[in-house]
Amino acid sequence: MRKLAQLRSTIDGWVDFQSRVLSTIDLVDMAIDSEDFSLESEIAQEAEILFEDFQAREFQLVFSGEYDDHSAILAIHAGAGGTDSQDWTEMLLRMYTRWGDQNGYKTQILDLSEGEEAGIKSATIEISGPNAYGYAKTESGVHRLVRLSPFDSSHARHTSFALVEVLPEVDNDVEVQINADDIEMDVFRASGAGGQSVQKNSTAVRIRHLPSGLVVSCQNERSQHKNKETCMNMLKARLYEFELQKKEKESSKIENNKSDIGWGHQIRSYVLHPYRMVKDNRTNYENSNPDKVLDGDIDSFLESSLYKINA
Repeated sequence: MRKLAQLRSTIDGWVDFQSRVLSTIDLVDMAIDSEDFSLESEIAQEAEILFEDFQAREFQLVFSGEYDDHSAILAIHAGAGGTDSQDWTEMLLRMYTRWGDQNGYKTQILDLSEGEEAGIKSATIEISGPNAYGYAKTESGVHRLVRLSPFDSSHARHTSFALVEVLPEVDNDVEVQINADDIEMDVFRASGAGGQSVQKNSTAVRIRHLPSGLVVSCQNERSQHKNKETCMNMLKARLYEFELQKKEKESSKIENNKSDIGWGHQIRSYVLHPYRMVKDNRTNYENSNPDKVLDGDIDSFLESSLYKINA
């Protein structure tokens, strides 16, 4: 039913767009026939609106993947750089949360592990809404930060790394076989603030899939049962992606971005010193206002990446 509603909304949007285009053409023909040049300004304004609408609709065509219209599960892991990288990981969590809020998505922290001194070691968030995975999927990879360290007494320049993984929320009707004997479940106390809904009692759940070595955890829900259910959904998504990556590697269609969290593997660099610039290494798209980017304004980076992979 959800898929049907989305398709109906898409079709209705294109029908309405076609109607507006035909009306504008009729207006142009009428102006030409009557030699009424007073309509020139109105026609030009409507044509500009239609062109912007068309560009937005054309961009929607990049969401052609099987799960592009699904919600996304986004995980961030601190890499090389100690406390600086853990602080950088928290900055990225804030960036993606703000991006989700600005675009009308619902964001929810599923799991969070705090650093010893500052920042976070890792975090997993769910970004819910239409095309959330389609938009966010190109964020997978290593993100590099260069800045004057606030944790260095000499205030020296440091380079920090964090790995971002983006998974689609997999439907229940997708067949991913998980044998009960292949998983180990641990229950533990939730750590860190993590928002009002993160509980302090021992309801947090960690599940390890023995054959693959994959580990997922959730501490957001109030009950152990809910956290286990969320963990199983996350595990299903990871196993689905794991199988896709294996097939893609075998056919040599893509390069694996997740080999190391460090030098030579970054997809984007955020430089705050000695100059200020955010640059995507895959598309060469740049933005000279890193504060705005880190505040969630990453649409231009997402769009340039999506256009590139669909070129």
